[in-house]
Amino acid sequence: MTERRIDLNADLGEGSEHEAAIMPFVTSANIACGGHAGDRENMRESLRLAAHHGVAAGAHPGFPDREGFGRRELHFPPAEVTAFVREQIEALKAVAARQGVRLAHVKPHGMLYNMAVKDAVLAAAIARAAADSGVPLYYGLAGQHSVMLLEARLAGLRPIGEGFADRGYAPDGSLWPRGQAGALLEQEAAVAQGSLWRYRARRWRSAAK
Repeated sequence: MTERRIDLNADLGEGSEHEAAIMPFVTSANIACGGHAGDRENMRESLRLAAHHGVAAGAHPGFPDREGFGRRELHFPPAEVTAFVREQIEALKAVAARQGVRLAHVKPHGMLYNMAVKDAVLAAAIARAAADSGVPLYYGLAGQHSVMLLEARLAGLRPIGEGFADRGYAPDGSLWPRGQAGALLEQEAAVAQGSLWRYRARRWRSAAK
């Protein structure tokens, strides 16, 4: 039987004053690489905290859109997407190498992530950049309709399906866009959704025995 574990990850390296308080409670940190947010100083501090707490560090590339925090829908040719995603990953890799940290995964940020869930061409362009950078794990939205995981697998990466306890889901399994009613769940609803996933995981493990 294959063991199933939950990796609690957080988007960090974005200049939040609460990062040091958050880091001890996660198992993976998705560190901004200068696209939507972050700079070399933020990267160094996030990597330092991750190493101190035994947290796996990963790259969190996004649209080069600091003004919109990477949450605006933008359109680039696939080759340009591969180029700026690869550039961001390599920027974090360079800082990590100087601190003796090896990057464990890649997780796209914000709108880049959401668009790639349904856009195979975009998803392939992002996955190609991750594969070129030699980072083995790739986080994408879980579900049969998420082409992120398929394209990651085709690129030779190991895809990891991701769920968001505090986000609302559309009927097709994608996330409701931010700003739309039901996109962000209040604490009680988020806890209930997370508890449901945990219950289903337990049933799966029992059935597999």
